[in-house]
Amino acid sequence: MRSKLVFSGGMVAAALLAAACGSPSTGSTNPYGGSAASPSTAPVVAPNANPTPVVATGATIGVGSTRLGQVLVDGTGRTLYLFAADSSTKSTCNSSACVQYWPPVLTTGTPQAGAGVTASLLATTARQDGTTEVTYAGHPLYYFLSDKNAGDVTGQGVNAFGGPWYVVSPSGMQIG
Repeated sequence: MRSKLVFSGGMVAAALLAAACGSPSTGSTNPYGGSAASPSTAPVVAPNANPTPVVATGATIGVGSTRLGQVLVDGTGRTLYLFAADSSTKSTCNSSACVQYWPPVLTTGTPQAGAGVTASLLATTARQDGTTEVTYAGHPLYYFLSDKNAGDVTGQGVNAFGGPWYVVSPSGMQIG
């Protein structure tokens, strides 16, 4: 009789243990009222013998030809400008109206020097909204809303938002 009790007790203990280690039922909850989480393990991943090379994610700045001569452009050929009212690498074009007409050149990585650009003059600055703006020779860079095609320079010499705007030469100086 005693062996039947030990055997039955062992079976009950095994059943309880199996139930405790199994998947939670659909009605089970954690102490905070949500569904109980099931235990999980992270998959083991073997290192790649041939890792993928890192691809540059930063904005590309190059040099393009316009009626004003050689100027800085982005990777698609759009002309880039500096704002004379910026007295340092910090942008003073932060109002929604200014940014609408003069969008900053933003980047998600280190800016890349295209043909004709001096890589050591490229840098970035943090904007008030937390985004990262490309600078060249210490000047934050911008687009002009009315420039639609590569080579357009319709923003050249425009005086708006507290100062004039100029295209940028490959040396980092304003043209005009």
